[in-house]
Amino acid sequence: MTDSDKKLFGLSISDKKNLIERMRSRSRSETDKPRFTQKFSKALSRDIPEEYYKIESLPGLKQLQIHAAAAEKFGIENPFFRMHEAVASNTTWIGDKEYINFSSYNYLGLCGHPRISQKAKDAIDRYGTSTSASRPVSGERPVHRELERKLAAVHKTEDCIVFVSGHATNVTTIGCLFGSNDLILHDVLAHNSIIQGAILSGAKRLHFPHNDWAALDKILQENRSKFQRVLIVIEGMYSMDGDIPELVKFIELKYKHKAFLMVDEAHSLGVLGEKGFGIKEHFGVSANDIDIAMGTLSKTLSACGGYITGNHALVDNLKYTAPGFVYSVGMSPPVAAAALAALEILEAEPERPKRLRELGALFYHTAVESGLDTGLCQGYAIIPIIIGSSVLSVKLSNRLLENGINVQPIIYPAVEERGARLRFFLNSTHTEKQIKDTISILIKELNHLKRNPIYKLL
Repeated sequence: MTDSDKKLFGLSISDKKNLIERMRSRSRSETDKPRFTQKFSKALSRDIPEEYYKIESLPGLKQLQIHAAAAEKFGIENPFFRMHEAVASNTTWIGDKEYINFSSYNYLGLCGHPRISQKAKDAIDRYGTSTSASRPVSGERPVHRELERKLAAVHKTEDCIVFVSGHATNVTTIGCLFGSNDLILHDVLAHNSIIQGAILSGAKRLHFPHNDWAALDKILQENRSKFQRVLIVIEGMYSMDGDIPELVKFIELKYKHKAFLMVDEAHSLGVLGEKGFGIKEHFGVSANDIDIAMGTLSKTLSACGGYITGNHALVDNLKYTAPGFVYSVGMSPPVAAAALAALEILEAEPERPKRLRELGALFYHTAVESGLDTGLCQGYAIIPIIIGSSVLSVKLSNRLLENGINVQPIIYPAVEERGARLRFFLNSTHTEKQIKDTISILIKELNHLKRNPIYKLL
């Protein structure tokens, strides 16, 4: 054997040359393809429309593009994502101008309160800005348990668990506790987080007419025996309409049909009840009559996140099994500290929720007496003004901004087209003059827009 025939990696030199030549003779269209394209070349040979694999063709984006084109056609400025330069309370700063603000659920004006801000700063100095781990692993901090104990005390329950997101609180709690053999019944106007939680659970999902406990009773009579567990979910105050359910009636149904009752108090804490402790205080019912009580930290409590209050068994279950808690980083310490400080002020200053209710009643009655459509509103902290057209609602919002008033439109598909509206959030620091001036300007601008020929074509 000559040197040229010596084997290299198990092949002779001549064999190696032959192998290289065969590889070169392959079609370049095959060898030039990326590795994953080669692997899936057979599957990719099918005629698949681009909208099934191109991000730019996703249905949601297409819908946004349609809305943007329509807005451009009618000369309507996008009212969303405006940059606010200061704390959003009864006033806010957009750019270099101050506006009366009705687009913040800072109900008791506590966001930016010096005591709350200082507590958050102190927590940063002690714990930093992140727990850097999930709480079961090594993210537990004393401020978390202090907040949970205070929330449990305010709601008069045995225990509490806080989550980093209000939306995720409903999703992970409902999704974790219920399954495919169960039934979830929710109000037709339920918040998206409730619906998403029900979908995640795999349970059968049915809705009942808004706040209609009698219709719910009939649904339960027809369906209760078909399922293992049944969950009824209602809200303490509905964020689109500003109305509240007859809680006592829903409690009666819970006992009658041996179901669980969950109440989402995201918008009722700080608003309802003599001390602002929520819908249970408003109706004078026991916390034991509600199996799962949910709330958020981002509204009255001027922080961010959500929580569940209930008995020890419920909270222990969630602390060890709810994916949104177990697999999520612990709440940021300054956020928890801010919520805790806000709770302490809520307890100490019941005049704040009292003043809020007075202002809500003033806005509501002034609007109704002026002939404005307030829908289902009951005159608390959320006042919708039903306009009945998405285009008109957006245009009116922009006209009010020109007059120094910031209020956001709620348009289709968030609500039905005929339910398109402006939604006014009140807080305890609004003045009576701000409210009366706003309604006066709203009426003037609405009448002006209705005379505009563009809307006669819509």
